[in-house]
Amino acid sequence: MITVEDPRINSILDEGNRLFLQGKLQEAITYYDKILDENSQHLSSLNNKGYALSKLKDFDNAMKCYDAALEISPDDLSVLVNKISSFRKQGNFDDALSICNSILKNNPKYNIALYHKERILFSMENFDESILCCNQILNDYPDNGDILFDKSCNFAMLSKYDEALDLLERAISQGIQYKIKAKKSKIFEKLLDNPRFKKLVL
Repeated sequence: MITVEDPRINSILDEGNRLFLQGKLQEAITYYDKILDENSQHLSSLNNKGYALSKLKDFDNAMKCYDAALEISPDDLSVLVNKISSFRKQGNFDDALSICNSILKNNPKYNIALYHKERILFSMENFDESILCCNQILNDYPDNGDILFDKSCNFAMLSKYDEALDLLERAISQGIQYKIKAKKSKIFEKLLDNPRFKKLVL
């Protein structure tokens, strides 16, 4: 069955998304609700409403939106990734990791899931496994500053400081923001007196 997009619904959705991007989350939700009052199974509205609620730290209701969306479309990657993100923000790493793994089983190269997974593993202090996830992403994107920085953090936590500094240097070559992040990060506290670290973050 081909469903024809309703232009009126689309314009309400666009307005909701515009407000969302302006940070007017409560107002955006009223637009998503307008659509859901007419069609409780409108996938984008459920997903976007969930995301807005998650940003407002109303995780219970965000999860209800995501679960309703996944009943309609169980394999929707965008909804699944938002659900991972909500679990992570709540410190519920086991459930977040479980969704990552189920996505990666079918899409082993899905880098957004790998990115969440490496960060979850880092939070769980599973640094070696986190590094393996970083490596998978870096195979495709060797100059990704965020991943180079995260991998550097893992090595720092494992007290492998030379590797950590090599990676940090590569991350900083991708953008000045990594210099600032490293300077502020507790992860690199032990290196504050290290001459090479000092030079990198000067």
